[in-house]
Amino acid sequence: MSRWLVERKLSEAVERLKALRAELRVVDEQLASLADAADDARLRAMVSETPMADREHREAQKHADAMARHRSELVAQVREIERSQDELLDRLVAEQP
Repeated sequence: MSRWLVERKLSEAVERLKALRAELRVVDEQLASLADAADDARLRAMVSETPMADREHREAQKHADAMARHRSELVAQVREIERSQDELLDRLVAEQP
């Protein structure tokens, strides 16, 4: 692979990592909020022991679980791009005279 192509791919990887990390920060905030809401709903369901409160808890927990899965996917994408970036850097170093 030519040097300019490796550099271009590295540049793209850097930009993608920036975007993913920014999204991950937002997702972390949302996950914390959703997890708190699910915990609150769980406590209300335990105290009230009503079907409606239980349903609200299940719904809140589903949202928190979905956000946790999304976060895991983002973390996996970051790791994959970091791995790819490392490989590209190795190529770049290997090509130097």
